[in-house]
Amino acid sequence: MTYSEQATAVRRTRPPSSSAVLKTGITVYGCGQDEAAVFRELAPRRGVVPTITEDAVSEANSELARGNRCVSVGHKACIENSTLLALSRVGVEYLSTRSIGYNHIDVRYAESVGITVGNVSYSPDSVADYTVMLMLMAVRNAKSTIRRADVHDYRLHAVRGKELRDLTVGVVGTGRIGAAVMDRLRGFGCHIVACDRRPETSADHVPLDEVLRLSDIVTLHTPLNADTRHLLNRQRLARMKYGAFVVNTGRGALLDTDALVSALESGALGGAALDVLEGEEGIFYADCRNRVIESKSLLRLQEMPNVLISPHTAYYTDHALWDTVENSIINCLKFEGEKQYG
Repeated sequence: MTYSEQATAVRRTRPPSSSAVLKTGITVYGCGQDEAAVFRELAPRRGVVPTITEDAVSEANSELARGNRCVSVGHKACIENSTLLALSRVGVEYLSTRSIGYNHIDVRYAESVGITVGNVSYSPDSVADYTVMLMLMAVRNAKSTIRRADVHDYRLHAVRGKELRDLTVGVVGTGRIGAAVMDRLRGFGCHIVACDRRPETSADHVPLDEVLRLSDIVTLHTPLNADTRHLLNRQRLARMKYGAFVVNTGRGALLDTDALVSALESGALGGAALDVLEGEEGIFYADCRNRVIESKSLLRLQEMPNVLISPHTAYYTDHALWDTVENSIINCLKFEGEKQYG
């Protein structure tokens, strides 16, 4: 039985929530079939009537939210301010994004037109597991090894792999996901250094430049905002240890992609493993097999034998999907309750 089947079986034994009498309406935008199935299962138990569309929220489909104060949106596309204004005009007062980050929304503008923005939490284990997997694949030359095996070339790779216990890993951002990554890394016996503006975890916390100088692997787990955009720029990448690896499962724009390409081409970096990429919008989550990819940096990175690319999928597990939908519904119900009881 899968996790989602187990979770479903457990939840079926629970009595309906007392909030069921509210009969709250929520318009759910950018909802894939997997999310829709969970919404349709969970919403009635919470007394929620969902209006579901696979289309991303836009000015053109804002009318779908008329009559509902709450909407739930995906993270796969940026939300224009004109869309936020249109939502406010049809009566939307609360927007729950089904993601931890909300860099795809102008939160200040939303507030200025009367919309409160909330994010969701989900198990950090999904991203933490994936991050460690990418680290292992990077230091063991997995991309080249698998590609050679696929064409029946079973010779050993010219470059030997490395063992995590012999390496220093720098964790930039020690929130829930960064802390979960460190928990996993301790089992491998590697040395861990960390950097965070508000250090709360038991690790060797040092300034960012010191993390870059010491680390054989640097992994990024900070939110994306004006202060962290291009956190690893050309100057900081140049300070990294020769032959080090960069892992990014946070947000693409934490890395200056052009600078990363240059550092990889020069041989200064040993490789990169990227689940997120600057400019991924409109490419990741789409079937691009029969279209031209216009991102030169993506194409160049995918050519490199020491670079792993995956399409922003680290979070995508049964457990995290359930958490995301359930918490989006809960966010909206809390907002409705606050509005009702003030």
